[in-house]
Amino acid sequence: MSSREVNQKDEAIVQTYDKSILVTNLKVPEGQNGDSRQRIRRFAVDFCYDPKYPESCTQESVYQDVGKEILDSMFDGYNACVLAYGHSASGKTYTMMGEEENPGLTPRICQGLFRRMSEKAVATRIRFNTVISFLEIYNERVRDLLVSDDAASTTGSNFSLRVREHPKLGPYVQDLSQHVVSDEESILDYLAIGNSRRSTAATENNIHSSRSHAVFTIRFKQTDDFSFESEVSSKVHLVDLAGSERAGSTQSKTRLKEGANINKSLVTLGNVISALAESCETFVNPKEQTVTKTWQPFVPYRDSVLTWLLKDTLGGNSNTIMIATVSPASSCLNETINTLRYAKRTKRIVNQPIINEDPKIKTIRELREEIEKLRSVILTLKVVSILTL
Repeated sequence: MSSREVNQKDEAIVQTYDKSILVTNLKVPEGQNGDSRQRIRRFAVDFCYDPKYPESCTQESVYQDVGKEILDSMFDGYNACVLAYGHSASGKTYTMMGEEENPGLTPRICQGLFRRMSEKAVATRIRFNTVISFLEIYNERVRDLLVSDDAASTTGSNFSLRVREHPKLGPYVQDLSQHVVSDEESILDYLAIGNSRRSTAATENNIHSSRSHAVFTIRFKQTDDFSFESEVSSKVHLVDLAGSERAGSTQSKTRLKEGANINKSLVTLGNVISALAESCETFVNPKEQTVTKTWQPFVPYRDSVLTWLLKDTLGGNSNTIMIATVSPASSCLNETINTLRYAKRTKRIVNQPIINEDPKIKTIRELREEIEKLRSVILTLKVVSILTL
């Protein structure tokens, strides 16, 4: 618990058991007078990290469980995304970014990417190209975190970047700066610069609360010129969402506008998740022994800049992981339950990731492979004809 929660003498209401989280509502009495289903609620998860067990709740353990899976997707040519969701002061930014002496998931993925590239470069003739960008969504407006305020003021575009949608490539941010990185040091420098420019403010729950959604994107391309030419690419979004909380809990009128915009984007995210989860449901007819999909609801991607930008990662071409962060404090009961409900709905979404290979190069490679097969067949026929003679 945070120092604020300890000073309030909050009780711990969250327990972990295997791959389950149990949340206790202390207002519901125990025994015959209380409803056990309302007092203790159980949520199933894929991974669970409890600070009561420090050996299994470290930044390294999160990287081993989540980060390496993201790296595997990148090198296999799949898109990927990690979303950190939770209320303010629950540990989202710490999990995603960490501290200088104890880096979080994003810097560890960056380090792991270049270390794995170095290993593959020795064993293969693959060429790598890595490009990064870093933006924040504040009050439903997009800001480039890798462009200085002085440079942005000359163009007047720092907080007016527009989200567009390409018919084939999907949503993108127009005029967002792209930076080629060639080593571990340079990518970590860009990450640190962007983090230092994020919009933060003090709230009742958190002295340094992130008031914007931050999206760090890595575009990774692998080109193999040896044997048959091939080129695969992947895109990874590492997203630290702004804190979700009730408007009244911050007790700051000056933060009402940004709080309303944060809630708007998170509500839209919830609506998108619900619609996608419903579209993935199926109906089983026991008499006819058939399985059919239920109705296809409208997915409101464009109701928020956040959901529009992350359209492909939600129900599209991406391996997506949501990290839900919660507080064990009794004063955060509603926020904790809402966060876990979010995660429960997200688990029902079925994405359809595919390997991103350049179609022209893929066609050339397949034709070359077909030519080699035909040459092999012709050679075999020549040998057979000589033997028959």
